[in-house]
Amino acid sequence: MEIFLVGWVAATLRVATPLIFGTLGELFSERSGVLNLGIEGTMFLGAFLGFAVASRSGSLWLGFFMAVLAGMLSGWLMALLAVRLGVNQHVAGLGMTLLWTGFSLFGFRLIFGEPKVPPSITPFQSLYILPDSSFLGPIVNQHGLTYVAFLLVPITGWVLHRTRFGLNVRAVGENPEAA
Repeated sequence: MEIFLVGWVAATLRVATPLIFGTLGELFSERSGVLNLGIEGTMFLGAFLGFAVASRSGSLWLGFFMAVLAGMLSGWLMALLAVRLGVNQHVAGLGMTLLWTGFSLFGFRLIFGEPKVPPSITPFQSLYILPDSSFLGPIVNQHGLTYVAFLLVPITGWVLHRTRFGLNVRAVGENPEAA
């Protein structure tokens, strides 16, 4: 039972990493007053473009930065639609989810076809802090981005509540007319 629990916790941490990055991005969006219902589509687009670039270039870091760039551009598009053009945030967000999901599926088929065996890439290497034979080894031996994601949680809280930038973000979100 303990081995199952350790494996489950390790897998949960690994799978939570992209969700934490997406959640932190959405947190800034929400605090600034933009309801981004397109976050799922944005993550889908980032995952697709990151995978496509990493598989074609052979560089995980290039794929990672492509995924980050895709997320930034998608967030910019959402802000443009909601803030500048005044489009209903619900409609824009759901439209972006449908757009990016469809684009990603179409792009995957365009680039990779319909392979009998799904394409794969070599994942980031884990940081071996403890030996795998120890009880906590599989839990703490995650790749670096997992540690970055978990470190960004308190840093984001600090930025939002203890810096001038965070105060500005929260003020704009609370009262857009005053900004």
